[in-house]
Amino acid sequence: NMTSVEELKLRVRELENELIKCKQKRCTAIPRIDKMSNTDFTLLHQHIFISFVSTLCFRWTMSINATCIVSFCLTRLLFVQLILFDYDKVELANMNRLFFQPHQAGLSKVEAAEHTLRTINPDVQFETHNYNITTMDNFAHFMDRISHGALQDGKAVDLVLSCVDNFEARMAINTACNELSQIWMESGVSENAVSGHIQLIIPGETACFACAPPLVVAANIDEKTLKREGVCAASLPTTMGVVAGILVQNVLKYLLKFGTVSHYLGYNAMQDFFPTMAMKANPTCDDRHCRKQQDDYKKEAERPKKVVEQAVEEEVVHEENNWGIELVSEQTDEELQAASGPVPDLPEGITVAYTIPDKETGTSEGETVAETEQSLEELMAQMRKM
Repeated sequence: NMTSVEELKLRVRELENELIKCKQKRCTAIPRIDKMSNTDFTLLHQHIFISFVSTLCFRWTMSINATCIVSFCLTRLLFVQLILFDYDKVELANMNRLFFQPHQAGLSKVEAAEHTLRTINPDVQFETHNYNITTMDNFAHFMDRISHGALQDGKAVDLVLSCVDNFEARMAINTACNELSQIWMESGVSENAVSGHIQLIIPGETACFACAPPLVVAANIDEKTLKREGVCAASLPTTMGVVAGILVQNVLKYLLKFGTVSHYLGYNAMQDFFPTMAMKANPTCDDRHCRKQQDDYKKEAERPKKVVEQAVEEEVVHEENNWGIELVSEQTDEELQAASGPVPDLPEGITVAYTIPDKETGTSEGETVAETEQSLEELMAQMRKM
């Protein structure tokens, strides 16, 4: 019976994968960090600027077909919790761009990803779900994990990251976040693998994914024709690495409140072009939850805002200075100008790290030593007599 033979082969493959996982747990298990020296902690804080304390308030939900590079970066950055959603299984076609290994073929992506990430940082808490979020039952559970998935009971996650490769899944995430008023970031790489983008979506304030549908949908192209059985779409680990890095960088800027958070940032590898823009929400959006969030945002914007008075720090004045001590620069403006060289014409936003001073023409007397036929011993004897 061919069916029985195929089932036996599949079962043997599953048992082989389980055996490999058990061996890896014994060989590559990394113990949790219970204590850390002050030196190690200081270096860690300086290099990553995220301490264990500030990491405790960050929870994550990542969606179907999550980019492994993104989860890899977040694990390295010591985020406390990652919630992973994906329904695919690891295929050999994934080896060219993801951190999966050939022996993991056949496992679910979330299961394989969790094992790999745990070996990198066992202090991160992982929660994995191997299902399709676009079905009715799974979608309800997906929304529940967004709204109640934080480590504190009953609290929502801080951010949702979308790293999916199809329109249907993006729309499911968009619908859930609009209904829950959940801020999320969308990302993607084009089918030709040479361009990508990231987008911050704040329900009611910025355009949601339904406000401006992508060209592939507007052109009535069936996505199922773009992916064939056993054939992976064009992909480059370089493009995925760039887009994933930009996404994680934007996440850090948003959560830690530094720099300029990009509402939309694209990447064109063919021309090394990074377009950026901000899109407002569409008042006629097809998503009713998006329109409701827009109304709530307008009402909130019309409310008078409380003026917070900033405390002005008084300038420190030393009443006594008996010795007349003053802080002055060791170099005058003329000396600094003379030591700097010309600055070339550069595009806006670029400057030189330092300038090269002009070479002095001519040398003053006394800068060179006249040649002599005396030996080293004779010169040293002359110095002793001085």
